Amino acid sequence: MIYLWLVSFLWAFSFGMIKGVLTGVDAFFVAFARLFLSLLVFLPFLRIKNIAKELRLRLFLIGMLQYGIMYIAYIYSFQFLKAYQVALFTIFTPLFVTAWEDVTRKHFSARHTLVAVLAVVGTAIVVWQDLGSNNFWLGFWLVQLSNVAFAIGQIQYRHVMETQTMIRDRDIFALMYAGAAALTLLVSLIFTPWHALTLSSTQWLTLLYLGVVASGVGFFLWNMGARKVEAGSLAVFNNLKIPLATAVSLLFSIYQVKPSPFC
Repeated sequence: MIYLWLVSFLWAFSFGMIKGVLTGVDAFFVAFARLFLSLLVFLPFLRIKNIAKELRLRLFLIGMLQYGIMYIAYIYSFQFLKAYQVALFTIFTPLFVTAWEDVTRKHFSARHTLVAVLAVVGTAIVVWQDLGSNNFWLGFWLVQLSNVAFAIGQIQYRHVMETQTMIRDRDIFALMYAGAAALTLLVSLIFTPWHALTLSSTQWLTLLYLGVVASGVGFFLWNMGARKVEAGSLAVFNNLKIPLATAVSLLFSIYQVKPSPFC
């Protein structure tokens, strides 16, 4: 559980960093850069000889879903929603976590579902604001696609690794980032205006931190933590970063640093 607490605090701080430093940088490039850096961090730990081909493919696809599709849908939703609306709509993730756990286990847990609902309601009270947008529903469903991808990825990783008692998380995690980086690279090659892409040294350093620490170490510890708790607790922790980010944003505002719409 300590891993989930640590990552929740880590992600809460990343909100303020991106809005203040990376404003104007293409969102799809940011997604690819973060995940590519995460891949580089874990490549030295990869022990591919010890991993069956079927398992390699499964982890590659889980990473593509949990991190690749999640980031693409999440970032694109900002074209249609305000930042606080995106943050608000991520509160539905606990419901998807418990629902997918029940589907895969073929067993409905009323207790886990109740915990997830309470997590959603509690977080909504913290972040609720007036909802109004010209393309409200398109943005809403993009965020839900992001939530579903992240939720399913967590649960699938738990189930896959339950049967791999001889393999350490760090030995295979590069495969997850490889899947995510491959997908975001493809999208970035299509949509990023590479000819106009320029970053300052401060922006590169910010990307380095976000890719290595917030995404790289953060996602790794999150999935490790997800393996060590039951679905109900995991559902609650999926929303912990939102009130924490709100508190951190207030702290940043004292120093005139704007909060970020990203995590």
